[in-house]
Amino acid sequence: MNVEQRYRLVYKPLVFVASLVPLAWLLCGAFNLFGASLGADPVKKLEHEFGKTALNFLLLTLLVTPVKNLAGLPHVPRLRRMLGLFAFFYVVLHFTVYLVLDLELNFRTLFADIAKRPYITIGFAALLLLIPLGVTSTNRMMRRLGRRWQKLHRLIYVIAVLGVWHFYWQVKRDVREPLIYAAILAVLLGYRWFRARARATSKSVSATVPERT
Repeated sequence: MNVEQRYRLVYKPLVFVASLVPLAWLLCGAFNLFGASLGADPVKKLEHEFGKTALNFLLLTLLVTPVKNLAGLPHVPRLRRMLGLFAFFYVVLHFTVYLVLDLELNFRTLFADIAKRPYITIGFAALLLLIPLGVTSTNRMMRRLGRRWQKLHRLIYVIAVLGVWHFYWQVKRDVREPLIYAAILAVLLGYRWFRARARATSKSVSATVPERT
């Protein structure tokens, strides 16, 4: 089995199945299966866990490039789209639980929360920004948008910042976990910044070196 076959037949299916594990475990908790439980407030538990899982997938999506560069795994970037779509999937579940189970489809309360609660405002903004990324995730849209596709999908950086910010403001007392997420995000964004600076410096030096005759 060559590398391409391993990717299609092993790595990609494994990542897909693993990405569904958080959903499966929470569903087990909802029906009290296999010892799983959602605790005294199942709606808040679902809402929190779906949101945190979405944030995990956002960070995993950003982790793809460092893993490819540092570990020399050329096929890893091909998993990025799947990870990004699962981030969008869990964000939608997070919002659906909040809207349907928590607010009971009371849109007046929803709009009031968006206007009055800053952490909900930020979270809703992240959801809105994720929608065009999810819609344009197909190969057809990539070809249609061309270079604009890459520029559009750089919104993932803004979305990740908003997601961590949303998590931080949502937590009222113990902010250690949101701060860990913030530190991880800072490292991932910092890595990209240093690489961009290094490339710019390399191009600058190359441009100033005179050609040999």
